[in-house]
Amino acid sequence: MINRIRDVRNQKGMTLAQVAAACDPPTTAQTIGRLETGMRNLSLIWMNRIAAALEVEPEVLLRSETSGEPQITAVLTRTGVEAPHGATDALLPTSLAGDGALRVLMVESACGEYRSGDQVWLREWPLGQASRAVNRDVLAPLPGGRFAFGRLADEANARVSILPPGSGQKQIVIEAPAWLAVAEMLVRKL
Repeated sequence: MINRIRDVRNQKGMTLAQVAAACDPPTTAQTIGRLETGMRNLSLIWMNRIAAALEVEPEVLLRSETSGEPQITAVLTRTGVEAPHGATDALLPTSLAGDGALRVLMVESACGEYRSGDQVWLREWPLGQASRAVNRDVLAPLPGGRFAFGRLADEANARVSILPPGSGQKQIVIEAPAWLAVAEMLVRKL
């Protein structure tokens, strides 16, 4: 993950050891260095700890202080491309509405309407609400660390039926999955 820990630390005039000592609980300079360079994953817990040690908001560690939120620049309509009717912030994947945990499915090989490199952002829904997601793409865990992904065909009595993308695939029936995540956004590099 790209971060600004080193930039902020240098602006504050702090060494790796000083940041490490200011963390609660304290850590090592080596750990802070690995987090700075991306050699170690920057989790939310680490981001909050380091932000507190540097006395900044956690989001400052991830984006430039001078850049604002992305704005919608143009709108594609049936008649062509137009200017937006007013200033509107673009929707970021992390801004998706909902209370459930976000999950991301990375598409490695093209399948159905999905292309290699696509990311499908999904949000966990309570199983009791799954019937509202019929005909939407969902992800559900299977035994043995596997997953089922595809169009939710049916949900009844904690049993879900999923039609995988692509032709010739068999419907997958899952008895009481531990969770069900519903697709909310497709991120596709151009």
